[in-house]
Amino acid sequence: MVKQLFILLCAALLALGSCADGRPAVVPEDVMQSIYEEVKTPYKYGLVMVPEGPDKKLDCPTVFRCRGRWYMTYIAYDGRGYETWLAQSDSLLDWTTLGRIMPFTPYGWDANQKAGYLALQDYTWGGSYAVQQHAGKHWMSYIGGSDKGYETGQLAVGVAYTSDSLTAPHEWKRLPAPVLSPVDADVRWWENRKHYKSTVIWDKEKLTGYPFVMFYNANGDTTGSSRLRWFERIGMAVSDNMTTWKRLGREPVLAHSHGITGDAVIQKIGDVFVMFYFGAFWEGHEREAFNSFACSYDLLHWTDWTGAFLITPSEKYDNLYAHKSFVLKHNGVVYHFYNAVDEQQNRGIAVATSKDLGKSPLRFNSASPKP
Repeated sequence: MVKQLFILLCAALLALGSCADGRPAVVPEDVMQSIYEEVKTPYKYGLVMVPEGPDKKLDCPTVFRCRGRWYMTYIAYDGRGYETWLAQSDSLLDWTTLGRIMPFTPYGWDANQKAGYLALQDYTWGGSYAVQQHAGKHWMSYIGGSDKGYETGQLAVGVAYTSDSLTAPHEWKRLPAPVLSPVDADVRWWENRKHYKSTVIWDKEKLTGYPFVMFYNANGDTTGSSRLRWFERIGMAVSDNMTTWKRLGREPVLAHSHGITGDAVIQKIGDVFVMFYFGAFWEGHEREAFNSFACSYDLLHWTDWTGAFLITPSEKYDNLYAHKSFVLKHNGVVYHFYNAVDEQQNRGIAVATSKDLGKSPLRFNSASPKP
């Protein structure tokens, strides 16, 4: 009963536009500008994970640190669907693929789609970037689906876990059913078609009343009707235990009037939560995909940055799309990992930095997964 009342309070605060601690719901312009100056990465280093060929596409990096080394989970598409892979680095620039952690399986609701994103990472800006355990396990949320192809069929959010090494490639265990699906009874109008990338943080202050908070993007009706225009928006769900999830609020927490708003990744800079996300096909940017950010004091109210995008297409390797962020700060340098797509639809993982580190050799067939 207390939890239900808290969810109603959160919904009321969202409607009123104020934070529970009395701070304004809108992050001031000078704070937004200071965040931009802190996170901007004007120097494109180049591709650090390169697709093996036109049928191999790499996407959605999550970078974490463990025992003094850097690791990256990422997803790979080979024509059948998504799998999740693991790579390792000592420098954040040179990466070696280790192997699969979420492979295809012969059957099940997620047999042909398993695009995973590590959960419960330390989100402190310039912090440890370690992945925390809950109930003796590491956790991951993922896009799951049974149909073959590029994001085809019904896509839902699943949860996987492991009690084994976080840094050795092995198959993670999975809950038997999705935790969020477009066919759930409580699905909202803007998410009733497909669910996509999710990010789960451990909010130990319980700003929403729950320790585990998920941001995820989904596709649904345009205005609550059945019109078939393509939009994606970012919404929230909450959990006490990582296995049972409740949607929070009726409306998305971040959306734009056209195109895609998606793939949220959270960092906290001082007392400000920063949501890095990508936009695509917005009004005035109908052929573009790019990275931007929004800020919040309480995880519920988000102020969108309206200045220059953080990453946009500009180089041969990202001249079609430059989008899908993972941003961190280490030893005084900001690293902005992103998905780079060229005009031939080659899709790899690139990085831009806050300091000029020089250019990487753009070698193809050098760092891609070997099935």
